[in-house]
Order: sequence, then structure tokens, then C-alpha cells
Amino acid sequence: MKLSTGFVRASGYAYKVRRVLFAITRGRVEPEEVVRAAAELNQYVFEKLQEMGVNKGDVVRISVPFSIEGGKIKWHYGGLKIEVYKREDEAKLAEAMEEIEERERALEEQIKELEELTLQLREMSEKILEKLEELKQEHTSLRLKAEE
Repeated sequence: MKLSTGFVRASGYAYKVRRVLFAITRGRVEPEEVVRAAAELNQYVFEKLQEMGVNKGDVVRISVPFSIEGGKIKWHYGGLKIEVYKREDEAKLAEAMEEIEERERALEEQIKELEELTLQLREMSEKILEKLEELKQEHTSLRLKAEE
């Protein structure tokens, strides 16, 4: 499994880590374990961010693989990735965020189209079943008339 925060201000990454971890492990581990594991990861990431000279206002994206073993979350720090976008890079980040939002809107539109098609298919299926029932009834009544 993999935790990924998406883009977030460095000052808010810890909250985002905890929220995302709760979401992706729901029903798999106890909430206390999520809190413990999030705190462990946040401490590790904090140290890395300090080493990298990241400021509170910078934007980061953090991803790290993990596994669940015996009800415990185990971080695989070797796969930790921290992307940093300095305040100076905000124009690039704004462009990237716009692209992401555009893709999300397109995906939502496609999902809406599929939902509409699903409803149409369901209606058609119901009409087909109704027609089959009518044919069965006609066939049964014809057979009964023939037997009289």
C-alpha cells in the first residue's frame, strides 16, 4: 500500500498524513494504531523537511509505501518521496494544480456519463423483462386455448 498526501503546505502535512492514513486503512487497523503510525511518520518526515530546508509556506507532496503486519502499520522509508515546491515556484505549482483540477473535472464528467448510461441500461433491461413476461403470458394463453 502507499500513502500519498497530494499537494499540501509544509505547515499542514502532518494533519494531511493522519487524515489520508485513516481513510486508506479504515477497517483494517485500529484507530489507535493509525494515530501511532501517523505520529511516527510525521516525526520522520519533519526531520527530513528540516534537513532539506523546507519552509512552512512551501508546498510539499509526500508519498511512502507501507504494509500492515499483525494489525500494525510498518513504513517502508526506503521508498519515501518528498517533493518540494518553494514559494518561488508557485507559478509552476498553480499551473500543475490547474491541470489536476481540469483532469478531475473531466473524470467527474465521464463518471456522470457512465452513471446515466447505467440508468438507461437498467431501464432497457426492465423493458426487455416486461416484454419477455408478456410473450410468456401470450404463449401460455395460446397453449391453453389450443388444448381446449
